[in-house]
Amino acid sequence: MKKIYTFLFNFSALILIEMLFGLIAFDTYTRSSIIFMFFYLLVMALLNTIIFSLFNKKVNFILGCVIYSILGLYFSIQIVFKQVFDTFFQVALFSLSDQLLSFGKETIISIISNIHYIILSFVPLVLFILLRKKIDLNRFKVKDIIIFVSSFIISIVGLFIYINLIQKDTIIYKLIYKMNDNSQNVQRLGVLQSAILDVSKAIINFEEEIVINNEITTEVSDDEDIFDYEYNVLDIDFSKGNNSTLNEFMASDIGTKQNEYTGIFEGKNLVYIVAESFHTIGVSKELTPTLYNLINSGFKFENFYVPNNLSTIGGEFQAITGLYPENTILSTWRSGKNYFPYGLANKFKEYGYNTYAYHDNSYTFQDRYKYLKSQGFTNFKACRNGMEKLINCDAWPQSDLEMIDKTTSDYLDSDVPFLVYYMTVSGHFGYTKGGNSMVRKNYDLVKGLNYSENVKGYIATQIELDRALELLIKRLEEKEILDDTVIVLLADHYPYDLSISEVNEVSTYERDNVIEVNHNNLIIWNSKIKSKKIEKVSMSIDVLPTVYNLFGISYDSRLLMGKDIFSNTEGLAIMKNRSWVTNKGTYYSITNTFIPSDQMINDNYVEEINKIVNNRLNISKMIISNNYYNSIFK
Repeated sequence: MKKIYTFLFNFSALILIEMLFGLIAFDTYTRSSIIFMFFYLLVMALLNTIIFSLFNKKVNFILGCVIYSILGLYFSIQIVFKQVFDTFFQVALFSLSDQLLSFGKETIISIISNIHYIILSFVPLVLFILLRKKIDLNRFKVKDIIIFVSSFIISIVGLFIYINLIQKDTIIYKLIYKMNDNSQNVQRLGVLQSAILDVSKAIINFEEEIVINNEITTEVSDDEDIFDYEYNVLDIDFSKGNNSTLNEFMASDIGTKQNEYTGIFEGKNLVYIVAESFHTIGVSKELTPTLYNLINSGFKFENFYVPNNLSTIGGEFQAITGLYPENTILSTWRSGKNYFPYGLANKFKEYGYNTYAYHDNSYTFQDRYKYLKSQGFTNFKACRNGMEKLINCDAWPQSDLEMIDKTTSDYLDSDVPFLVYYMTVSGHFGYTKGGNSMVRKNYDLVKGLNYSENVKGYIATQIELDRALELLIKRLEEKEILDDTVIVLLADHYPYDLSISEVNEVSTYERDNVIEVNHNNLIIWNSKIKSKKIEKVSMSIDVLPTVYNLFGISYDSRLLMGKDIFSNTEGLAIMKNRSWVTNKGTYYSITNTFIPSDQMINDNYVEEINKIVNNRLNISKMIISNNYYNSIFK
């Protein structure tokens, strides 16, 4: 009976730590997830009971302390990681350890603010120590071995039957055998099982299946479109590619069509800005009038989304590659060793442009100087490689206004069209006067707002970005080239240091923390374009192909997973856990819930879009991991 008590303790402890984490991280579990975790934790509890009975009592007690200490530490890491990066930890992120460590201050703050949750992660360890005299930690007797090993085997068989028969063709089955989605694994399968899947799939270099001929190629009808536009495709021999699956997929795709906006900005200058933590909630006519004007004149993108994928590095990746970021490929991307023929500077140089890139923080952070070089920016300037001579690089965060002020002289007198890329930093969290120089600088302008301190601090940082844009436009006007310049601005991610309740303090509608928190603004502005609302759903990876089409840049739309927003294909925005939005509705992957809009859909619509989502994620991953562009262009 004492061995049974030991098993019951292990089972209860594992359930406790998993359920506590679920309540902390995402508040809810689906019914199928609870049943699966029940079976899985039953297996793990039996395994722990066997381990705690292999040696003498002292050794078994030490083993128990070690195991529950490791579990407590791992669950604590997941809690803190979710708080700091708004995602879950996985093996692939070891290759980004320097980036993670650079958030040391934020990590310490997160540990302090979540200390009560972290303590709860070690409750099983504390209980194990306190109850050690009531738990049987003696070596197994022969009879016990037979009972528990047999139970362990039976439980594994039962779990196998549950997964492969009862859950066959469900999301649980797919997550285990068909998919590699750490975010969904943690929420649907639990922390322990997700860790095992993460490690095992990393070892075998698991790749998901690509469904050929399942891209979005259904054209959206437009009765006013009387022209038969050509496709944005090139004559490419895909048989040269180094991946047969990608070759087959690309060759079978028809690409996206050109449209009435193709080439309308041909030959104009381009200022392309990825703005740190830029979000709709930080924009107002009174405090950020320049941003407000840029958003509400010209193209007005009503349904644009910026999915948050591992902080700035993921956001910048999707903004300038036209591919979807995935944690396992970001270390490859940052190495700068991949060939990117469609890199911004690479492509615009082909059209005779002078190109420039700037950042007002460290040039080495996350190896930005390497991956921007792979995009064709050979004269990238940031703090510690030239920018420190121009602005105060010792402030944190640094000033976007200072960066714009001190860099416009580089390109405004260019004798040929120019492309300028800015990665800003003024909007970086945390949003307190004590830790943020931009909050201190602009706090007097927000102190009277009826919002919480964090929200006021965030808005103060956006005022700095607004002033930077105001100065940029003024300088362009002074040089009489404003009409010949296009400004593109999108965020790297929403300000995830703000809680969803803080976001909703300012939002004009109630946002959820899965999809709508990522609903943002996109600026594509020129002083001469007429105002027009764009209702089509779009996302960050769509911006690059949209820019190429607007500027009349020759490219093959099959090779980018983002799609020209003005093309006649259905819009799609994909979130990090494979939830998604189209103009026909919203899908939440964790609950497998689709909320339709007023449009009619066919019975297989959700399944079809889910396949497309999986394709775009995995093709993006395969393009980077295989250096696929290099194989077909060189």
